Amino acid sequence: MSKAWIVEDDLWDLIEPLLPPWPGKSPGPRPVPDRQCLQGILFVLHTGIGWEDLPQELGFGSGMTCWRRLKRWTDAGVFDQLHQILLARLNAANRIDWSRAAMDGSHIDAKKGAPGTGPSPVNRGKPGSKHHLICDGNGTPIYVLTSSANVPDISRALDLLDGYPPIAGRRGRPRRRFTTLMADKAYSSQAFRQACRERGTEPIIPKPRTSGIKGLGKLRYVVEQTFALLHQFRRLAVRWERHLDIHDGFVSLACALICWRRLINWTDQRSC
Repeated sequence: MSKAWIVEDDLWDLIEPLLPPWPGKSPGPRPVPDRQCLQGILFVLHTGIGWEDLPQELGFGSGMTCWRRLKRWTDAGVFDQLHQILLARLNAANRIDWSRAAMDGSHIDAKKGAPGTGPSPVNRGKPGSKHHLICDGNGTPIYVLTSSANVPDISRALDLLDGYPPIAGRRGRPRRRFTTLMADKAYSSQAFRQACRERGTEPIIPKPRTSGIKGLGKLRYVVEQTFALLHQFRRLAVRWERHLDIHDGFVSLACALICWRRLINWTDQRSC
């Protein structure tokens, strides 16, 4: 994780045009440069350190400075836009597997009383949140939602299926629907299966009280891998943010970074 928070020039070239302009006559001292603030945000995301403990000797500014900049950029949808740009680039490189998608939910501990938290059914009723994720057949994160830990997976299934915009990058209309969708028994619902088919996606979901579908676990393993990648960012492994929008901003940034790494790895492989 050494210096994982350093913003590479190529990545900064993608991010900088998305940032809202700073007011020309804003009061107070000269603001910390955006790139330095972004590196402070990445430092917190990677290490899980508290905002108040952000080391100022690294030149990031104070924790509150970085928090306010994260809030401003999240409200402007900067990281959501970055995620979509990188998905489009992966799609242009034929690195999105449209043959299948997978969805699931994963619990995380959370601070008590924050919006989007509730008693966790897997942690003795302690406060928690849940990440709901849909990824492609390669495990590339397409869309993530955050809810209370006690929210059933099936209740957010259609939100996952419909929540992300079409992905550009290839000739013709941007694509949105996967050929098949794999999920576990928590998503078993005739209404949801019908909704998938109406959207042109064939659901592969085992029914309750059955032995399951042979080989489905191996195919669904990619979504567990994606959760592992997402929760390697220590600020997401436990939800410390009381503000749900700030937490979701971190999630969008993490998804974009995962896509960026995959794009760079593919580029490096081609150049070898």
